[in-house]
Amino acid sequence: MDASLELPGSVSVVIPTWNGGARFRALLAELATQELSGGFELLVVDSGSRDGTLEAAREAGAATHSIPQSEFNHGATRNRAIAWSKGELVCLLTQDALPMGRDFLANLLAPFRDGNIDGVYARQFPRPDCDPILAERLRSWSAARDRPCVTFFEKRDPVESRRMFETLPPSQRYQACAFDNVASAVRRASWERHPFPERNFGEDVAWAREVLLEGGCIAFEPSARVEHSHRISIRREFKRIYRDHKNLCELFELVNVSSWKAVMQGWAHQRRYYRELLDGLGLGALTRLGWRLYSIPYALAETSAQFLGARSHWKARESAFWRAVDRRLSAD
Repeated sequence: MDASLELPGSVSVVIPTWNGGARFRALLAELATQELSGGFELLVVDSGSRDGTLEAAREAGAATHSIPQSEFNHGATRNRAIAWSKGELVCLLTQDALPMGRDFLANLLAPFRDGNIDGVYARQFPRPDCDPILAERLRSWSAARDRPCVTFFEKRDPVESRRMFETLPPSQRYQACAFDNVASAVRRASWERHPFPERNFGEDVAWAREVLLEGGCIAFEPSARVEHSHRISIRREFKRIYRDHKNLCELFELVNVSSWKAVMQGWAHQRRYYRELLDGLGLGALTRLGWRLYSIPYALAETSAQFLGARSHWKARESAFWRAVDRRLSAD
């Protein structure tokens, strides 16, 4: 994109942070190289960093705000940050999403020239050191596609949009509402009508669903590219998948794994899938063996977390034990 072309409004870049470390400093350096006509406001909202993150942000010229870590919420904190910002277009980044190219912001914001667009999200690439199993999962996410698209049901017609949504099977409802705040942008006027839901997980997809049901439009722009991945433990991956599928059931009635029998069948399928994946990557024998051993409990965590997350709603209503389990698994 030609960065000299006029965008439909001023621009803010908003980043929530907590001990962002070297990766956040690399993000600040990449933002400093962006070629965007008119420039942009940079705003950082920090949740109690102790590693110099706030100081680095201020040195980069960012406006900064601090909140207690106990007040952080993925939806509410982003709402506070957007309210503090000034731009008519607001780019949202996580502290470890690294723009790829000086045209990242210009490309991300280009779809807003269509006045119907409410939000845009970027294409994601795993980091070079990303583990092979996580890299494969990221390649299957909608933010890894190579073609742009605009999603809507019926423009500016909430009644027809909701009717069309409800005719879709759950998996297609979810696919239609894809959105990712790892690297996204929203039109301020759209955000004012639809602030992010106050959720500890999945505020982005929940927001897209709300916007689309009201007759709005969401764009995916693959020319806006970021590098983003971080390996987490199987325990934390279990929690992430649990929370993800809890949301998917609530928002879209999506249940991928419906019984303990299906958990066992899915575990067997995923073990075979990961074995074949690893065999085809040209890894050394010891490295391949290590990842194979890792993939066995990972595959079980994957399928059991999907099952438990989807059934958490009625289980938590019926059982004090499950309410306690759900609170623990749903917390950051």
